Order: sequence, then C-alpha cells, then structure tokens
Amino acid sequence: MGVLNNKASEEPLHSGEVFNLWSYLYSTKGTLVTLQVLINHTGEQDLKVFLEDLLENSFTQEEQQVEALLKETGIRLPPAPPDRPNVEVQDIPAGARFNDSEIAVLMQKELMTGRLLCSYIIGIAIREDLRTMFSEFSTQKEEYELKLLKVMKEKGWVVSPPINIK
Repeated sequence: MGVLNNKASEEPLHSGEVFNLWSYLYSTKGTLVTLQVLINHTGEQDLKVFLEDLLENSFTQEEQQVEALLKETGIRLPPAPPDRPNVEVQDIPAGARFNDSEIAVLMQKELMTGRLLCSYIIGIAIREDLRTMFSEFSTQKEEYELKLLKVMKEKGWVVSPPINIK
C-alpha cells in the first residue's frame, strides 16, 4: 500500500478508474457532437440557449478536465467524432428534424444517465480528487436538469404519468 499517500494526484489510477475515465471521456466527446446537432435542430430560443450553455459550460469543461487527467497519467485518449457545422433550422427538412420537445427529453435522459455514471465512478474511485471531480460533475448535471425541467414546464412539454386517485 506504499503507492497510496496523502497526495491524491500522485497516486496511480486503478484499472476500474482508468476504464471508467476513458469511457466517460469517449461518451462525453460523443455527447458534444450530439449537442451540436440538436442545437441545429431546435427552433425554440429558450431551449437553444439552454443547449448552448450546456455545451459550453458543462460538457466541454468535463471533457477538458478528464482529458487532462488521462494525459497526465499517460493513458491513450479515445477518438472523437468530427465537429458538426452550424446550420439554420429552416435548412433541415421538416420530416428529418427533431422536435423541440423530443430534444428536451433526449437531453433530460442524457443528464440523468450522466449523473448515474458519475455516482458509479465516485463509488469505485479510491483517489479523492476523482471523487471530488465527479461529485462536482454530478451536482452540475442536477442543476442543469432543474433548468431543463423549468423550460419543459414553461413550454408544456412535460408528460406526466397517469395520476392514481382512489
């Protein structure tokens, strides 16, 4: 146990940490491109602002932090899909375009699954810096989930399950 000391950043990553960091980064890179596509598809300004904020202030920062950690420890980085060009929503045929409510639900699902993955990584991590990093990611995802829920309620996109009244 001589490799575990009081400086978390000097401790080696165990195989579970390496696998999950690499997988998380790979997934985040894919999500960044998906967000670019969804931003192109949305016609609703509030949703577009939300998606752009999510892209710039959440997923891009997470990508940079995890990538820096993997580089620092000498782990090969996963491939990234190419960035998508900006297009006007009017240039996308109506039958090929995602609806704004569908985009909101997709992002809601992405944020929820991201929080679950963050919780898992927190649970398996031995290094305190990883636990702290993914706790912050999880908290930020929860904040974005609440912002998205507010937008969805304002726009009438929330579909609630049937109410059970007896």
